[in-house]
Amino acid sequence: MGVSGKSRSNKRSSSHASTITTVIFIALCVLAVWMLTSNSVTPPQTTTAHTTTAIDTTTNNAFLSSNEQPKGEEKPVFEDNPGTLPDDAIKPDDNKSHSDHQKDKAIGRVSESEGVVREEHAQGFQGGESTKEQENQKDDHQLSEESILTQNQQSAQTSQEQSQSEEILQLKSEETNRNKDEQSTEQQQDENHTESLNQISEENQQLGKQQELENDEGTKDSKNKKLKDDKKQHRRQKQHQITEEGEQKRIEQQTLERQPTQEISATTFPDETRDAQTELAGVKQSGSQRTSVLPAHDHDFLQQQTSDKETKNQGPNPETQKRNPLKEEKSTESNTGKSLASGIPKESTESKKSWATQATQSKNEKERQKDDESGGGQSMFGYTWQLCNVTAGPDYIPCLDNEMALRHLHNTKHFEHRERHCPEEGPPCLVPVPQLYKRSFKWPESRDKIWYHNVPHTKLAVVKGHQNWVKVSGELITFPGGGTQFIHGALHYIDFLQESVSGIGWGKHTRVILDVGCGVASFGGYLFERDVLTMSFAPKDEHEAQVQFALERGIPALSAVMGSQRLPFPSRVFDLVHCARCRVPWHNEGGLLLLELNRVLRPGGYFVWSATPVYQKLKQDVEIWEAMTSLTASMCWELVTIRKDELNSVGAAIYRKPTSNECYGKRQEKIPPMCKSDDDPNAAWYVPLQACMHRVPVDKAERGTRWPMNWPQRLKKPPYWLNSSQMGIYGKPAPQDFATDYEHWKGVVSNLYMSGLGIDWSEVRNIMDMRAVYGGFAAALRELKAWVLNVVNIDSPDTLPIIYERGLFGIYHDWCESFSTYPRSYDLLHADHLFSKLKKRCKLVPVMAEVDRMLRPGGKLIVRDESTSIGEVEILLKSLHWEVHFTFSKDKEGILSAQKGDWRPDTYQASS
Repeated sequence: MGVSGKSRSNKRSSSHASTITTVIFIALCVLAVWMLTSNSVTPPQTTTAHTTTAIDTTTNNAFLSSNEQPKGEEKPVFEDNPGTLPDDAIKPDDNKSHSDHQKDKAIGRVSESEGVVREEHAQGFQGGESTKEQENQKDDHQLSEESILTQNQQSAQTSQEQSQSEEILQLKSEETNRNKDEQSTEQQQDENHTESLNQISEENQQLGKQQELENDEGTKDSKNKKLKDDKKQHRRQKQHQITEEGEQKRIEQQTLERQPTQEISATTFPDETRDAQTELAGVKQSGSQRTSVLPAHDHDFLQQQTSDKETKNQGPNPETQKRNPLKEEKSTESNTGKSLASGIPKESTESKKSWATQATQSKNEKERQKDDESGGGQSMFGYTWQLCNVTAGPDYIPCLDNEMALRHLHNTKHFEHRERHCPEEGPPCLVPVPQLYKRSFKWPESRDKIWYHNVPHTKLAVVKGHQNWVKVSGELITFPGGGTQFIHGALHYIDFLQESVSGIGWGKHTRVILDVGCGVASFGGYLFERDVLTMSFAPKDEHEAQVQFALERGIPALSAVMGSQRLPFPSRVFDLVHCARCRVPWHNEGGLLLLELNRVLRPGGYFVWSATPVYQKLKQDVEIWEAMTSLTASMCWELVTIRKDELNSVGAAIYRKPTSNECYGKRQEKIPPMCKSDDDPNAAWYVPLQACMHRVPVDKAERGTRWPMNWPQRLKKPPYWLNSSQMGIYGKPAPQDFATDYEHWKGVVSNLYMSGLGIDWSEVRNIMDMRAVYGGFAAALRELKAWVLNVVNIDSPDTLPIIYERGLFGIYHDWCESFSTYPRSYDLLHADHLFSKLKKRCKLVPVMAEVDRMLRPGGKLIVRDESTSIGEVEILLKSLHWEVHFTFSKDKEGILSAQKGDWRPDTYQASS
């Protein structure tokens, strides 16, 4: 715009120059105003992108710290580009703990990632146009209409995001405030998980709105569209990942709750009986998942567990309540919170030094145990069971039906073929159930009848039916109550013996007796009415299934024979021994078998011999009578009476064992001889018989010098010979150990077993305690119409004499071998710390197969043991298709209750 008016000097020229100057000045002013207006509207693009990120970051920080802000207060957000700030410059103002800050980071991770996504969107969609506008500003060029439109849209988007961020902030602040009221860790995790999902959902809505604005532009190329699709996919994957993480945390939390949290202490019984403590927490019914397992020694823990379970049951799981009728029943009973004695006692290591075991006592026994520690701890998942492929079929007794061992016997003179011959390892197979098998009748109805198909054998009915042993009546087998020596009924015969010797005193003086050659055990079955406990036994011989009939009737009995080995009982424990036509040659081989009865008979106890030599005059009977008379006299047995029963036309001779050694020294002939002083009369596990007599104890503090107290006083009182200087099994003086054990089991039985395990005890008759100590469990069940066979393991302290002394009975056994009983013999098995000790010597699979063999369908199993053993047992039971009703564990101790079903596998083992 050059000015040429300088060469002109006239007035017209000067006026024209002034006009031009004014126009130029106005134009420059307009241009300056326009440029200033343009600079105020268009910020750099990088500022916009960073502002978006700052808003998101601040929103997260505001949400994470909202627990310490009032509900209505909002934190400010950045309006301008904050630039590159150090980490400590953007920390929240509140002084959070490190752990809280870490939680905040975890919760805000999703929002931060969303801010990065928006930053990438801003840079991707608008980066090219921002660069062009910056160059126009530097060169003072005008801004394109497309750039102005883009900036207006970006400003609108930024304003909208700020508004949405404020709404998110308020919602999340309210959600976080609600979190403060939650106490449970599990609830906090669930709420945090929900918050993360809500955050993703809200931010997805923001993204949708942003995408709508961007779609309105209509200028996005295919590259930007692909970028948006990638971001959508990333967001969906993130949401799915958070959902899975939340579910995984919930599963981990449930797993942690099931695991024991502390080690059990090595404490024994308390000095005084504690206030009883409840063991009813953690009950679960059939079909429910495994819960925790319980020892009875933490009352506070049990209350907490019960409270937690009730709270959960009130939640959104009504099916759980429907499947737990036992728990509902307990909640309505006022006595469910009754106390329980101190917890599961731990055996004292020191006490074992003062107690002999049956294994060490039986030094001459055949070594049959294999030391196989590798089998106990193996996982049993997926174990495949098969049926035992044996000739005995449903009546299989592994140690009595070992056909291979029987084929290799060189001699059967002493009935070796009727004795135990166990396989090296118990068979890991299942015994089939007879077709048409039915659940047994309840006692006392079962004493008189059983289902024919449960024991489908009729030979005894044919051979002994005329003696009223057994009869077949349709689908029933009936028992009139007779026997070879008491055709007109056992009760009359029992009264006849009492009248013959008043000192017998059934149910008071005489409490525990041995019935040799018992037949179907009607004698022992009717002695229950006199409060007498009878150990009946007979061999598995041509008298088909006689012991099986007895057990099916609910009468205690064993499959055993008087052969070449000692009976599995301690010395001097039976109050009376009975033989009614038992077919035992007592007089043979120097009275070898009668001397075994002398070993187990208590000093002052009676031997009742009801047999034809007593009352018949046939030549053979006379010879036997004369031999018996000579033998019993040399044994110093007193012939108390010979009495004839006119009703049954039989007679009985009743002998009494001496209570001192005086007679032994007066014998002219020392036959039978006295046993050597180092011969242990209590050794009874696979110990060969010896034709000798053990001396009667004379020390007043020794067992056998005095008769026990009358029943039932003897049940509750420690035996007189239990010395206070001797350490008990649990580390206390023996008498105190005995008394505390009794109180402990009374509490466990009354407060847990009777009502907390889902067992109908009216259906329970035949019970076995697979690892008894003092017999406390059996003593606590005294009021039931049931009997308990106490098993003392050969590697445990020999406490079986104590059990007999208190008026109970039992047997020695090694559970690495099968038990001498028929299949389906017992209604309930009780195992207290058996499997954890047993698996150190033998595998659990054959042991559990034996448990399954002994129990009837519908039978119950109660296990108290270490938690690891409980778990192994539970896995095996489930592989057997048993119902596990109750499991609970704490401090590495546990309890389990299960019920056997009717399941049997379809395949048989390969024949050996």
